[in-house]
Amino acid sequence: MLDKYTRVYWTRILTPTARGLLRLGIGPDAVTVLGTLGVVGGAVGFYPRGEFLWGTLVITAFVFADNVDGIMARLSGRTSRWGAFLDSVLDRVADAAIFGALAMWFAGTGDNMRMVALLIVCLSFGAVVSYAKARAESLGYTAGGGIAERADRLLAVLVTTGLVGWFDLPVAVLEVVLWLLAAASVWTVYQRVREVRRQVTHE
Repeated sequence: MLDKYTRVYWTRILTPTARGLLRLGIGPDAVTVLGTLGVVGGAVGFYPRGEFLWGTLVITAFVFADNVDGIMARLSGRTSRWGAFLDSVLDRVADAAIFGALAMWFAGTGDNMRMVALLIVCLSFGAVVSYAKARAESLGYTAGGGIAERADRLLAVLVTTGLVGWFDLPVAVLEVVLWLLAAASVWTVYQRVREVRRQVTHE
C-alpha cells in the first residue's frame, strides 16, 4: 500500500519532466537506457572507492529515470511489451551494479568478507524475487507482492549507504540492514513460490 501511494506521489512530481522530454523528441526507451547507464556509472565510479555519499546521490538522481520512462510511455501512448521487457532487463543490470560495486569495496579496501557475502545474498535473492514473478506470469499464474519488492530493496540499501557515507556511521549499520534485507528477500521468494503452488493445486 505504501508503495502504491509513493508511486502516485512521484508520478505527480515527475509528469512535467516527462512531458518536457517528450516535447524535445526524446523517447521513453532512451530515458530507460540513460537512467541505467547513470546508475551503473554512479555505482561503479564511486562505491568501489568508498565514496558512499556521492555514489548514492548520483545513483538516486538516475533512479528517477525508472519512473520517468513509464510516465512518458503512458503519456505518449507508447506502452509496449518491448518497453516493459527492456525496463525489466535493465533493472537487473542496475541492481547488479549497485550491489556488485559495494561488494568490490568490501572485498578490497573495506576488507570485510562477511559484507561481501551478504551483498551477494541480497543481490542473488533479489534477482530470484523478480524471476519468480516473471516465470509465474509466463506460465499463466500470478506471483506479485511480498515484503521485499525491488523498490523496497533499493530504498533500503541506498538510504542506508548514503547515511553511512554522509555521517561516517559504522559499517555495522549497513550490515544490519543487509541482514534484514537478505531475510526479507528469502521470505519474499518463499511467499511467491507458495502463491504459485496454491494456484496450481486449485486448478
